[in-house]
Amino acid sequence: MKNLFSLFAKNQSLIYKVFLFIFSTLLVIYFLPKGGQFKYNFQKGKPWQYENLYAPFSFTIKKDEDTLKKEREKIRANAVPYFEYDSEVQQEVVEDFQNNLKTTYIDSLYTTPARTVERLGERFIADAYKNGVTDEIHAYDGDRLIYLKKGNEIAERTYSQIFKKDNLNKKVRDLVEKSKTEDIQALLYTILSEVITSNVKLNSKLTETAINAEIKALNPNRGVIEKGGRIIAKGEVVEGDKFQILNSLKAEFDSQIWSKNNYLWLLVGYSMLVSLVFLMLFLFLKNYRPYIYNNNTKVTFIFFNIFLMVFLTTLVLKVHADYVYVVPICILPLILKAFFDPRVGLFVHVLTILLLGFIVPNSFEYMFLQFIAGIVTILTVSELYKRANLFISVGQITLIYILGYFAFFVIQEGNIQTMEWQNFQYFILCGLATLFAHPLIYFYEKIFGLVSDVSLLELSDTNSKLLKELSNKAPGTFHHSLNVANLAEASANEIGANSMLVRVGALYHDVGKMLNPTMFTENQANSVNSHNELDPKESAKIIIDHVIKGIEIARKHNLPDRVIDFIRTHHGTSLVYYFYRKEREQLGEANKEDFIYPGPIPFSKETAILMMADSVEAASKSLKEPSSSIIDEFVEKIINNQMAQGQFLNANITLKEIEMIKKVLKKKLNNIYHLRVEYPE
Repeated sequence: MKNLFSLFAKNQSLIYKVFLFIFSTLLVIYFLPKGGQFKYNFQKGKPWQYENLYAPFSFTIKKDEDTLKKEREKIRANAVPYFEYDSEVQQEVVEDFQNNLKTTYIDSLYTTPARTVERLGERFIADAYKNGVTDEIHAYDGDRLIYLKKGNEIAERTYSQIFKKDNLNKKVRDLVEKSKTEDIQALLYTILSEVITSNVKLNSKLTETAINAEIKALNPNRGVIEKGGRIIAKGEVVEGDKFQILNSLKAEFDSQIWSKNNYLWLLVGYSMLVSLVFLMLFLFLKNYRPYIYNNNTKVTFIFFNIFLMVFLTTLVLKVHADYVYVVPICILPLILKAFFDPRVGLFVHVLTILLLGFIVPNSFEYMFLQFIAGIVTILTVSELYKRANLFISVGQITLIYILGYFAFFVIQEGNIQTMEWQNFQYFILCGLATLFAHPLIYFYEKIFGLVSDVSLLELSDTNSKLLKELSNKAPGTFHHSLNVANLAEASANEIGANSMLVRVGALYHDVGKMLNPTMFTENQANSVNSHNELDPKESAKIIIDHVIKGIEIARKHNLPDRVIDFIRTHHGTSLVYYFYRKEREQLGEANKEDFIYPGPIPFSKETAILMMADSVEAASKSLKEPSSSIIDEFVEKIINNQMAQGQFLNANITLKEIEMIKKVLKKKLNNIYHLRVEYPE
């Protein structure tokens, strides 16, 4: 059992990666479409590149979206509207008419008797409310069929049979002329206009329900292709009916539910393809980015971003396939470039697009546009901490999307008359969503403990609290750190390393000295050396401890691990030679272990650059009469000595790059210690 635990502890990192590999594969498979994949790629307006295609099974030809849209519009235009009839209104109107007539009729003013007026009015009301009265205005023809709903009964009528209140005056005039009672026309109209109210209204809900039911019953198919029938011949242009038939065949493939017979084989196929994608990612990191591969947090961060893009794309596709370009896929290479480097960003972007190719419609078009957009992202965003760069890059990405989509549409359709220009708004929304990269980077820094160029820019501010404290307590060390930062930054630029990272590392590499500043020569005033009164071993311990104390101060001030690495490695496992020699001179012998820094040695180009720049700058203060030849020899001696000690074995830096750094350091030091011409007084 003990051996088992020991084996587990020793291979913990590898076991985690295996678990992440299996979990990632299963999770992505879960997002993939649950059906077969159509094995032919085709584009509208392009020749069929395969052999003659015959129907592998009988299938229905789907109507295209334009046809279905026209049929839906026709159903809506020809739909029979439903009107609701209120039966209680008529009796109320009759009673109101009788009451009004009693109060307004005067025998001396009319030759027509009151009883005759009452009968005429009641007959008029009965005729008007036979099919109902409405005061609503609708753009229906008079002969338009309608359904009149009275209680639970529905009767067919024409729209002209419903009495319109606007026609009241004409109807009253016709009535009195017919009955030869013109003297009561004004009286009858006045009373009826006051009492007649609407009892028929359009039932929009019932009408819409009927329309939707008819649309739902619409047949989406327009024919059948029998098994074995030829669909398209080799070289034939894919357009019109051929294009729609191929789309119908593809849809039939895509919609087939996994059956018990093919479920296992489809699962095996998906597993192999997805596993290959993730295997390529692991191999790339292991062979070309071992510092990422050996850090499980960074590996998890990369996989998390892949999952995020797959999940968002799947989620958007469930809403509507047209919105797929709203997902800001280019955030992925942009963020990975900010935390790692362009090659990692582009490689992961390509692998993610390969996975998304299983999910999205028109996968060739989608993958082409996303590949190009990803490359543009990598090439254009050089310094993410400059806000203008992000806006410029987003504009270029959006333009690439629009141009690419326009080109594909022209190739497929052969014209721009039918282009739906509102689709370009999806690319604009995608560009705006890409601007979310800045807050997302901040979020990732807090969650995964990573550091980006944006944070490095903030840390490089010499007015920050920690650097301010360093300049106050140990001004000599602070000045030394500034000089080292300038040397290291120039060297990093020369060999293509992360200059911003190495500059920040240089600014903070000696913060441990501010706890006991006078014990370091750059902070000693009036040539008073506190070490003269100390034992060499004790002095060496104080010097060595500035690394440990620097790490403690950095952690207290929440500096990122990538910056703390510079504090930890800037002396590597080198020897505090001055006090070692002093101990040996005094006692005749000395234990090297007491005078060696704890390490580790530098493990990146940036940390190696800092070690060289720090040693050269610190030692240059001992040059009494510097000249160009002396400086060149001095730089060669220090760096060659570090190489002989094996300080750069883990730094992934080449001899050529070291030689380039030497040249930069020599040039910079010659500029600092340049000889001035002595002018006569």
